[in-house]
Amino acid sequence: MPKKILSGIVVSDKPNKTITVLVERKYQHPILKKIIKVRKKYNAHDENNKFKNGDKVSIIESKPFSKNKKFQVMEDSK
Repeated sequence: MPKKILSGIVVSDKPNKTITVLVERKYQHPILKKIIKVRKKYNAHDENNKFKNGDKVSIIESKPFSKNKKFQVMEDSK
């Protein structure tokens, strides 16, 4: 099974070697046919503390780094 790749915006870089990424996805409601926006925050591993608030990043699924951290930063999406 391929690893999940998500892209979003960094909303927090306070913890050491960790960033919080806000990922927004859109989908159509199956019955109402309305477009719905869903936002979810993911914790991602940032080894060099390179990314700051407002940066666009791609994150990829990886082995668990901690209880909540199951993604790592893939690259800068600029």
